[in-house]
Amino acid sequence: MTDSAAPSTPPEKRQLLLVTGLAGAGKSTALDVLEDLGWETIDNFPVRMLKRLVTMPDEARGPLAIGFDSRTRGFVPADIMTLVNDLGQRGDLALTSLFLDCAGGELERRFNETRRRHPMADGRPVQEGIAAERELLEPLRRWAEVMIDTSAMTSNDLQGRIRELFAPAKAEAALTLTISSFGFARGMPPLADLVFDMRFLDNPHWVPGLKEQTGQDVPVGEHIEKDPAFAEAFTRIRDLLLLLLPRYGAQGKPYVHVAFGCTGGRHRSVFTAESMADALRAAGFSPTVRHRNLGSRTADAIEGDRP
Repeated sequence: MTDSAAPSTPPEKRQLLLVTGLAGAGKSTALDVLEDLGWETIDNFPVRMLKRLVTMPDEARGPLAIGFDSRTRGFVPADIMTLVNDLGQRGDLALTSLFLDCAGGELERRFNETRRRHPMADGRPVQEGIAAERELLEPLRRWAEVMIDTSAMTSNDLQGRIRELFAPAKAEAALTLTISSFGFARGMPPLADLVFDMRFLDNPHWVPGLKEQTGQDVPVGEHIEKDPAFAEAFTRIRDLLLLLLPRYGAQGKPYVHVAFGCTGGRHRSVFTAESMADALRAAGFSPTVRHRNLGSRTADAIEGDRP
């Protein structure tokens, strides 16, 4: 009896994105976002060497974005399209072309504001350089599979659009969320994005039997939950975070730090941070919880005068 060979699994195609467009339309911004999304990016790579680049052995085989424009050596639109169409026949590449366009008036404004020289102006007014480049790139604009007009876009708008089009599916879970507690009497937390002051709640420090405990102990939590303001405040903060966190992610913010403070950083802030982390986990987030002053010594002087 002869062994039959196991069917071979075809290798996964490598993503290759060609990014071009008018100078000032946002190519550098697009490449920066792609790099943040895990793409390997190369700008102004000589187009004639593209075939050699994609045929080189590469163990990573991650997605690759190549930027080129009128400044790139060997930039001849007809030759580029012929080369890329040839590469598109390869079975190991998933090739996409992106063209970034922009209205002439807006491009002129951008160049005037930044005082950059247009690459094709060559001593002429910037509008003439823009017109010459537009004429040169028009075949690529018609040929590209994806076109983004950035005329009315801010940099953040363009970044968001690039993420929508080219972010891998796993990028939705890329937000790193930290929930922390701290004591105002021991200093503000560094680099917190959102800070909530929980000192409006009744302080367990002054309740007999609770001073030496912390917000991680059940009696302290029960005492805080009895405060008439806690439930409504907690719900409103939770709902605010559920609104804001996906928006931060959509804007490409990779890290968000939410800090809860009380006077000493051992009771109210600790309990609220732990409870909020549980609520956010139930909503699909994976927060890391840190308590800056949980191990600090209890002190009446820190907590202030007894109410």
